[in-house]
Amino acid sequence: MSTDLNILIIDDVLDNIQVIMNVLKEDNYNLAFATSGKEALELVKENDYDLILLDIMMPEMDGYEVCEHIKAIPGKRDIPIIFLTAKTSIDNISKAFKVGGVDYITKPFNAEELLARTKTHLELYTLQKKLIQNNITLKIKNELSEKRLKEEIYETQRELIYMLAEITEVVSDETGKHIKRVANASKLLAHYCPSLSEEDEEIIFTAAPMHDVGKIAVDPNILHKPGPLTDEEFEIVKTHTKLAKKILGNSDRKVIQAANIIALQHHERWDGTGYPDGLKGHDIHIYGRIVAIVDVFDALVHKRVYKSAWDINKAKEHIIKGAGSHFDPDLVKIFIEHFEEFAIIEDE
Repeated sequence: MSTDLNILIIDDVLDNIQVIMNVLKEDNYNLAFATSGKEALELVKENDYDLILLDIMMPEMDGYEVCEHIKAIPGKRDIPIIFLTAKTSIDNISKAFKVGGVDYITKPFNAEELLARTKTHLELYTLQKKLIQNNITLKIKNELSEKRLKEEIYETQRELIYMLAEITEVVSDETGKHIKRVANASKLLAHYCPSLSEEDEEIIFTAAPMHDVGKIAVDPNILHKPGPLTDEEFEIVKTHTKLAKKILGNSDRKVIQAANIIALQHHERWDGTGYPDGLKGHDIHIYGRIVAIVDVFDALVHKRVYKSAWDINKAKEHIIKGAGSHFDPDLVKIFIEHFEEFAIIEDE
């Protein structure tokens, strides 16, 4: 057997220890011994053993008590313990198994039996450790594989979202840079919002580009109209929020659900006068309230087919004036406190 296998012999009689060591040295084990329960427990705490041979009848602390203490030491519970006993009554043997022993050997020792039982339990323990290690390795591999799969699914979702968002830009009057600026600004505003987590930041960053996806189903002649819309045309444009729900509303994916909320609610107003459902205040999801601010701001400072670009400070004043009526006043406050960072995004 390998010299990597360590055995601890616990017996208060040195002659018994010597007999055991003389037998076991034939298989080239690493052998250690203790002559009391207290000494044995210190050795077990400080060293790793693959098997313990434990005498039952010892002064101060008998083998049963030593076994119970060993089983209570963190990381040592699974070490196999073979009891050494001259008592072969059913009660003694039953108690040995009850406290955690895996086997027992009767005194006086038979050398062949001692070698065979020792070898058997060392092989079992070695196999058990390998199985545990293999299970840990397999668990880690499965976790990493699952993580990679989730990341791949997430990246695929993000890619599809951007592709769909860019299709939206083609049929609307906006540019592809608009969706990227809205995504970056939404994430930035979410970052400074104390009620939101890093996960929320990533979700809104990924979902925000879908805010106008419903425009895919709106007449492009209306969307590209260079002049003011008629009341009838505006009502048609307003349907893009509900149309988005038809596209996104049946998914159970977190990012798509967030995109659905944003597309449906980013035209709601804090005072309840927005569309499509006239939601008011905190009844509007915070994702929708965030995108409402950054979408309007971006639309103001960049040229559209129906309007010229506004000066950035004029657009800033518009957002401030809209606090409490159009926009969530707390979010506007955050937006203004970090305005220079949002201005940088608009220059991109």
